[in-house]
Amino acid sequence: MATAFLSNGSDMLMMKKAGSRLFDFEFWGGIGGHLEQGELNTPMSASYREIKEETGFKQEDVEHFRLRYILLEVNGGEIWQQFVYFGETTHRHFVPSDEGELFWIPLDEVLDLHSSILIKATLRHYLQHPGAEDIWIGNVQRGTDLKGTPQVIWNRMQETKSFEPKGFVDIKVPFSKFNT
Repeated sequence: MATAFLSNGSDMLMMKKAGSRLFDFEFWGGIGGHLEQGELNTPMSASYREIKEETGFKQEDVEHFRLRYILLEVNGGEIWQQFVYFGETTHRHFVPSDEGELFWIPLDEVLDLHSSILIKATLRHYLQHPGAEDIWIGNVQRGTDLKGTPQVIWNRMQETKSFEPKGFVDIKVPFSKFNT
């Protein structure tokens, strides 16, 4: 999936949905949806397409648009991957969407909205690190914190090397150690 959170001034554009194919209750989220067949290697293109379809904003109406999060989740045996982009709009005039109702929500109220665990954690992380340039990978872990909230683990995405350096000693760990 590709999701975008667009801001203008001190407000963020949020979509209120009455339900989905997975949930039969009202919840809030960003602008976005599933990647189409030709977009699997270009999630940013999918995000721009979803923005245009759901808000009427064109690519030139969005500035500083960049990938900030990759969210991973296992649900019903499927691995779900969501690319989350943030950007700023040059104006506030959206068109109504068939996907849900659009509202400009003050940034200090965004975390009060009923949204999924991963989306709420992503928005919280983003608001705590507004100027960060990093891409973060997040996923929900089993278990909860002291408040009973499921834990989301964040890791900063970093450049990697394709091959181990010469002289690298690989320590063999039985697969069963990872399968507990």
